[in-house]
Amino acid sequence: MKDEKLQKALARMGLGSRRQMEEVIKSGRVTVNNGPATIGDRVSQGDEIRVDGRQIKYTSENEKRRRVIAYYKPEGEVCSAKDPEGRPTVFERLPKLTHDRWVMVGRLDINSTGLLLFTNDGEMAHRLMHPSGEVTREYAVRVLGEVTPDIARALTAGVMLEDGLAKFEDIKEGGGEGVNKWYHVQLKEGRNREVRRLFESQGLKVSRLLRTRYGTIVLPKELRTGRFLELDKKEINTLTDLVSLRPRYGTGLHGAAKEKQERIRNKPLKARRTDTRSDNRNSSAKPKSSASPASRGTRNTRDRNDKR
Repeated sequence: MKDEKLQKALARMGLGSRRQMEEVIKSGRVTVNNGPATIGDRVSQGDEIRVDGRQIKYTSENEKRRRVIAYYKPEGEVCSAKDPEGRPTVFERLPKLTHDRWVMVGRLDINSTGLLLFTNDGEMAHRLMHPSGEVTREYAVRVLGEVTPDIARALTAGVMLEDGLAKFEDIKEGGGEGVNKWYHVQLKEGRNREVRRLFESQGLKVSRLLRTRYGTIVLPKELRTGRFLELDKKEINTLTDLVSLRPRYGTGLHGAAKEKQERIRNKPLKARRTDTRSDNRNSSAKPKSSASPASRGTRNTRDRNDKR
C-alpha cells in the first residue's frame, strides 16, 4: 500500500498548500514514475516525482527528520521568499537545506519584530497557522496612549474589523512611562496587521510591536535580532503535541549541530542590523546596541510576563 496522497506529500515538502498542489496536479505539471499524475494518486519511497520537469526528492513522512528554527526578525525585513522591491527578506539568513525547504509559520509585517518559526514540515506549519488550531500568539506592544479599563474590555470582548470580528484573548499592562506604554496581548489568529488594527479601532497607535511567543515556544532570551536558533527534540515535540501530530524519529539536534547550538546559547551571537537600502545590502554594518531604551523595556516586560 502506498504511503500518502500525492498532493499531501507535495504540500508537506513545502511546495505550497494542498489546494495549490491539487491545482498544479490538475494542470498536468506533475508526473509520477514518468506518467501524468492525477488527484488522489498515492506515492511512497522510491517513486520518481517531478514538478515542471524538476525531480522532487521524496522522503516518507515517518523517515524525514522534522526541523524547526526560531528566528528573531528585525525591523525592515519582509516575510516572503522574494521581494519585487528588492528589500531584505527573512529567508536570506536561514541555513540552507538540501532537497528540502523552510516553511514560514505565520507572518510579521515589515515594521514588526520578534519570534518567527520556520519548519521543513509543511503539514506542521499548516496546523500551527490554521485558525481551527487556535494556537496562541503573544506580543509585547508599545502603545501611544493609555488602554483604559473600558478599552481593554472592548478589545477582549471583540471588535468588528473590516474582515470580521477580532479580539484579544488577554491584555495586561507591561510598564512604561509618559505617553508610550507597554502591553502584553494574546490572540489566537494571525490576520494581517490584526494587533495594530485592534488598537487603531480604539483610537490608539502602536509605536512598536514584538512577538514574544508562538504556541509553546517563547522568544529565547539569548537570541539577538537577525539571528536564529534550531530547536531540539523536546521543544519541537511540545509544538507537535499542540497540533496533534505524532513525534517523528530522528527529530532534534545531534552531534556537532547540538554542540553548536549549546555554544550559541551560552555565548549569544551579536545582533545583526538590517540595511533596508538596496544599494548597501552587501556592505558591512555595525549591529544595533541591545541596550537601547526600546529593547530594554521589551526585555524587562517580557521577563516579568514569563514569571506570571
